[in-house]
Amino acid sequence: MKQALLFPGQGSQVVGMGRDLYDAFPVARQVFEELDDALSQNLTDLIFEGPADQLMLTENTQPALVAVSMAALRVLNEAGIGTPSFSYAAGHSLGEYAALCAGGVLNFTDTVKALKERGRAMQHAVPVGQGGMVALIGASLEQAETISQQVSRYGVCEVANDNCPGQIVLSGELVALSHVAAIAESLSIRKVIPLKVSAPFHSSLMMMAAERMKNVLEKLPFENASLPILPNVTVVPETDGDILRNLLVRQITGRVRWTETIQKLQSLGVTRFVEVGAGTVLSGLVKRISPDVRSLSIQSPRDVEEFMALEA
Repeated sequence: MKQALLFPGQGSQVVGMGRDLYDAFPVARQVFEELDDALSQNLTDLIFEGPADQLMLTENTQPALVAVSMAALRVLNEAGIGTPSFSYAAGHSLGEYAALCAGGVLNFTDTVKALKERGRAMQHAVPVGQGGMVALIGASLEQAETISQQVSRYGVCEVANDNCPGQIVLSGELVALSHVAAIAESLSIRKVIPLKVSAPFHSSLMMMAAERMKNVLEKLPFENASLPILPNVTVVPETDGDILRNLLVRQITGRVRWTETIQKLQSLGVTRFVEVGAGTVLSGLVKRISPDVRSLSIQSPRDVEEFMALEA
């Protein structure tokens, strides 16, 4: 049986995430200690105690989510379920950094430092109040692209995330996004939901952030991956460290092709998807994309026990 590791992105964060793993497993506790040392910041207290508005700042959210994922993964590793137990890995947006860390491309310290910079770069790429994102519920990808094209006369509007059938996210300038609802209604799209984000992620408006991250990532050593990674922008299994570095830069302005990612993994023979880290967002998306495959999440000691029983 082929299994794939999945790592969540922004939106899965919640105050208290990872606390059960921290309390139960010394190896998980060590991850959070490494996090605080790497960033010279007591991010662990913020993750466990809040306040939520500070955790929601993207420069905190991004390294925090990857730390929770790596804590869960190290618990699995210590229990004898290492990377060789999985055939592929993928991450949703910033989760791709966790996938690269899991595959030995980046070490943990470099990963969280890079994500701190990524968060700052993305936050500052567009002035606050000028950009945003909206989710189209009940829309097809083709409908989302039609809307994007029609409202682009008012400003930048692009498809940012193809999360699953019926859940597509647009990103761009608020002046353009303000026209989305009317067109969506004319196409009988069920709902348009403005997302609580501070910037238009995964759009061409992030070009300044991409340039900044190119400089950051060029200074870091990227090893070849120990298992194939499916990058968001190409959805082609890749192990070459230099290529994976370049794809991280492209990802900032590129589309998260999550539906295609799951479909590709399934075509490669994957029958079990294991989401490692905070929440169950990706497991839910997998079920929407491929109802016949099995998906589960690892975010608590109980989840670890249940997964160990499956592997026995």
